[in-house]
Formats: sequence, structure tokens, C-alpha cells
Amino acid sequence: VQLQACGGGLVQAGDCLRLSCAASGVTFRNYHMGWFRQAPGLEREFVGAFSRSGSGGRTYYADSVKGRFTISRDNAKNTVYLQMNNLRSEDTAVYYCAASQIALSGITYARNYIHWGQGTQVTVSS
Repeated sequence: VQLQACGGGLVQAGDCLRLSCAASGVTFRNYHMGWFRQAPGLEREFVGAFSRSGSGGRTYYADSVKGRFTISRDNAKNTVYLQMNNLRSEDTAVYYCAASQIALSGITYARNYIHWGQGTQVTVSS
């Protein structure tokens, strides 16, 4: 199983970025796909998730990113995306994609994700 995240970079506050995460070795459509981030000295935190089709294909977001970030997925391409608009300095972190088959009630918890990508750095300068 491999999750390959890319698309990070250095941007200015107010800019946008789109992260991609391509999965291989899994039946992608059967997994919830989540994005998490971790800033230096802080715990990994939930950013958003897109549930598998069999669970309604719904999106979930952390309050801190609602209205600015959008998750989408393309099951035909085994890829999940994170569109980040109006970036702020506090969005600076390493962003990770992850895959889970947990019940929906656990979709926001990192401990419920069994496959993880390697992370991609997003740095937002103010």
C-alpha cells in the first residue's frame, strides 16, 4: 500500500494550493480518505475527510478550515485532493493523506487511519 502526497510549497498568505494524494495497492473506493497536518511541536490534527461511496461520499472539515479548504476524490484515478484557498500563516504544517475503513463516527481521528502518505510541506508566509 502506498499513498503519495504532493503539491506542497511556499506561498504567501491569501494564496492557494492544491494537494494531491495518489493511492496504490488498495481498493481506493472502499476507503475513507483523510487529510491531517502537523506543525512543529504540535500534535497531528484533522483537516478534512471524504468518506467512501458506500458511506455516503460525504465530506468533513475541521472548523479551522471550513469555507477555505475543499476535499474531493476521483475514484477512477485513485486520488484524493485538498484544495486550500485563502491560506493563512497558521496553516503552515506538514500535510498527510491517510486511508481508513473505520465507522464514520471515527473519521476525524488519526488513530483510526491505517495507511499514511509521507507528508508534504506547506509553508505560508505572512
